[in-house]
Amino acid sequence: MARTAAEWIRLDDPAVRATVAAADARAVTDTDRAAPLRPGHPAYVMYTSGSTGTPKGVAVPHHGVVNQLAWMQEEFRLEAEDRIVQKASFGFDASVWELFWPLLNGAGMVMARPGGHRDPAYLTELINREQVTVIQFVPSMLRAFLEDAAVEKCTSLRTVICIGEALPAPVRDRFQAMLAVPLHNLYGPTEASVAVTSWRCDPERDGGTVPIGRPIWNIRAYVLDGGLQSVPPGVAGELYVAGDGLARGYLGRPALTAERFVACPFGPAGELMYRTGDVVRWDTAGRLEFVGRVDDQVKIRGVRIEPGEIEAALAGHEQVAQVAVVAREDTPGDPRLVAYVVPDSGVVDEAAGDAGAGDGGEQLTAVVREFAASRLPASMVPSAVVAMERLPLTANGKLDRAALPAPDYSAGTVRAGGARSRCGSNCSARSSSRCSECRLSGPRRASSSWAGTR
Repeated sequence: MARTAAEWIRLDDPAVRATVAAADARAVTDTDRAAPLRPGHPAYVMYTSGSTGTPKGVAVPHHGVVNQLAWMQEEFRLEAEDRIVQKASFGFDASVWELFWPLLNGAGMVMARPGGHRDPAYLTELINREQVTVIQFVPSMLRAFLEDAAVEKCTSLRTVICIGEALPAPVRDRFQAMLAVPLHNLYGPTEASVAVTSWRCDPERDGGTVPIGRPIWNIRAYVLDGGLQSVPPGVAGELYVAGDGLARGYLGRPALTAERFVACPFGPAGELMYRTGDVVRWDTAGRLEFVGRVDDQVKIRGVRIEPGEIEAALAGHEQVAQVAVVAREDTPGDPRLVAYVVPDSGVVDEAAGDAGAGDGGEQLTAVVREFAASRLPASMVPSAVVAMERLPLTANGKLDRAALPAPDYSAGTVRAGGARSRCGSNCSARSSSRCSECRLSGPRRASSSWAGTR
């Protein structure tokens, strides 16, 4: 066991087990506590950096956790014969489910080895060996998990839950093709006690975008414009949430708490709602669709752009398994959109088996660029498309955008010096590759494809 100043308690130690067995079995009451315990008191403080990079302690109350766990049990119904994997880091709020949900309902909890959540082969073996029935994944890790063909043998699973990132439709579809069990897409910030919306995936109803669904018990969701006015279905706005799940605020940071937890104009006097910073929209069926982050919005040559909208469009290509779009300013004053794509495993296998096919990454970047040009306005077509074997992940399994590599702009279809197209700078197809006269000769590499958007 690692050396540490903290005291380790071995739960299976005979002396510990004897002490627990001899303990008073009566419920702890306020008489036993130093002060009365109330539902609004903090149950835990979890630090999250969010999009700012500065850790902030979120104080989550007991009633928020209880509401979450009660809804989970009603929705997914753990029984004594169920077994759930505890693999999330204690710094990731999905660990709250993994720890307390099975213990509150008499189900079994299987402890994964340290770092095991990042090892798909290990998880597959663990599920089969321990007959795991319920497991949760961050979408990035679900995709990696599905790359193992042995996943199809995980027949003990009955429910899989995704949370932590937007769930791409290709990952949903691959899951449905490999495992005949329900896949649930949940959404929620740490500031609202883990999850606030839920949706059972169904490709026939979902279409090309996987909804984040509808609010769970005792949670209200509002999609608002800059003036805190509700926007109609189909129109993107910022998501605000209110109800029992809200945190008390940020520990020791009253100014930040006041900025993010604001007065709710739709509830009783004194009620607060949390400003998530996420851009969403209602669809015509009353489901929420995730669009992106407010702080991910960028301006490219004066046009405000949501990278999430571009990601959703590119994810619709059958050869793309995963995609991330970011705005990079590798040259000061010249921001450009860059798409990072991971090819579907079938594309990689086909390219590897065809000696005359050339590099699969080069082919994919060209195909994705053409696909983007046919479906997006010129201002939203990525300047560069970078093919990668896999996207970088953080310790919690989420996409690590800061680790995405800079594209090799000089290797694309436009010279680094910015050569002009032969048909002139006013061609409406110049930035979308739809005009053959705009295609300039030059060396090409698999790592990056330059679309010519200036």
